[in-house]
Amino acid sequence: MKDMLEIIKSRIKRSIDVKQSMIDDDRLLDKIYVVVSKIIETYKNGGKVFLCGNGGSAADAQHIAAELSGRFYYDRPPLYAEALHTNTSYITAVANDYSYDDIYARYIKAAGNSGDVLIGISTSGNSQNVINALKQANDKDMFTVAFTGANGGKMKNIANILINIPSLDTPRIQEAHILVGHIICELVEASLFPK
Repeated sequence: MKDMLEIIKSRIKRSIDVKQSMIDDDRLLDKIYVVVSKIIETYKNGGKVFLCGNGGSAADAQHIAAELSGRFYYDRPPLYAEALHTNTSYITAVANDYSYDDIYARYIKAAGNSGDVLIGISTSGNSQNVINALKQANDKDMFTVAFTGANGGKMKNIANILINIPSLDTPRIQEAHILVGHIICELVEASLFPK
């Protein structure tokens, strides 16, 4: 029992340490500000926000999309935000007929437009299907954002903005990704629909 309690405390402390590192990183905070500003601009211009990832990162993509398209803190008009993995018939068809690496890029090719935003989420920064989606979005003159861990992986050289969480520990990175997602949702909502 005592060992379990120590592990619980340790994991909470590690999460706090990552978040403190984020607070202390002015460059990272500035990049989050740029992403918020770009998403606000995109919505004001009638654009859309797309998100993609795998596993826990797919869950984060869906979570953030729901907060934007539904509501965050209060009732207001919906915003167009879509997690690209939610249509399982599409995902399985493209993975079967083309490649799993093409599932998100093909969707962006069909639905993305210049000025839209794509947020690709990958703790390693090396998920090939997310990388391909970012490349396709760049080809369509979309604004691309990579949520990754500390080193950014291959995505750091592809996205317009890299939100690289200062950690190499996957659970801590994912916890920070959803924190950043919540901050974005709150600020976008408050800016577009001031109370």
